[in-house]
Amino acid sequence: MSSVADTLGVDPKLLEILVCPVTKTPLRLDRERAELISDAAHLAFPIRDGIPIMLVDEARHLDDAP
Repeated sequence: MSSVADTLGVDPKLLEILVCPVTKTPLRLDRERAELISDAAHLAFPIRDGIPIMLVDEARHLDDAP
């Protein structure tokens, strides 16, 4: 995962500790879309300039088109 995190500019240690702000469950990284996915909440949180944006208002619903 570190090479993926490096390409997105996100600290790998940060990715290990981040959880969904809604469900408090682990997130998975979608490197193609530069998003952190919460399968439990059906939300995708964007990563912008190496910073995960963990605001629900900024998240994309997984049912929505990208």
